[in-house]
Amino acid sequence: MNTSYALFSTAYFPPISYVAAMLNKQVVVVEQYETFPKQTYRNRAVVATANGLLPLSVPVIRTNGNHTYTKDMDICYNENWAAKHWRAIESAYNSSPYFLYYKDDVEAILNKKHRTLLELNMDILAFVFKKLKVAKDIILSTDFVVVDANADIEDYRNRFSPKNKEIIQLPPYDQVFEDRYGFQQDLSILDLLFNMGPDSLGYLKEVPKILG
Repeated sequence: MNTSYALFSTAYFPPISYVAAMLNKQVVVVEQYETFPKQTYRNRAVVATANGLLPLSVPVIRTNGNHTYTKDMDICYNENWAAKHWRAIESAYNSSPYFLYYKDDVEAILNKKHRTLLELNMDILAFVFKKLKVAKDIILSTDFVVVDANADIEDYRNRFSPKNKEIIQLPPYDQVFEDRYGFQQDLSILDLLFNMGPDSLGYLKEVPKILG
């Protein structure tokens, strides 16, 4: 396994490629001092439903306006977004092979009412690696990390984004609605866990060979 450091943005039930890249690094640094950007996986996940792909977005509050750091992004509870997300996840995956194995943990995370987005996302990462049975050293940045050409750290902060035109081609695996839509690429890690269960780790270990 590569022992170098890697720098990631935070992510809400992150895409499979994000987890695979993180798995391939011994030490992971999650950036918390970046100015929070819009329309990214930092507060959005994509799942496959009977009606097609569905983005799930966590509503956030920019406590310092456009200059708000990721660490200071509070979650907005004016609406019961967590219940809506859970209903969507349950509807999408209740017929998947391993839904019963993970559903209680996922529902508990959503019901915890974390104050900040970062707290929520760090709980999600802990859940993911616990279920993968992988000990992962994940630390938070202590300042904004500036990466130059000579830095001994790989920068993935903007590598995984729904706005990227690049389509990551992952190996296919059985998905709930594949008969309707074909194989859907690089969905939330939830899709992989619910469909592949304990075989998810072996799958993820193959993905970095494709990511390069």
